[in-house]
Amino acid sequence: MNSILLFAHLKEQAGSDSLALDVTGKTVKDLREYLETEAKLGSMAGIMIAINEEFATDETVINTGDVIALIPPVSGG
Repeated sequence: MNSILLFAHLKEQAGSDSLALDVTGKTVKDLREYLETEAKLGSMAGIMIAINEEFATDETVINTGDVIALIPPVSGG
């Protein structure tokens, strides 16, 4: 099982600050596609994904127990 941490508008869309999903063996790209289509979180374009506090590429494979953070773009002002 994996814990997926949500921030900003993703947290609001999901109605929670985290999701528990078993995405072990999937790639980050697979996760993006799942979150867009099945979890209905909208487009994952521009969302940075970190696994265990390190940014990941779409080819990164997710392991059992990994903590995944979805980090939307941040604008300042």
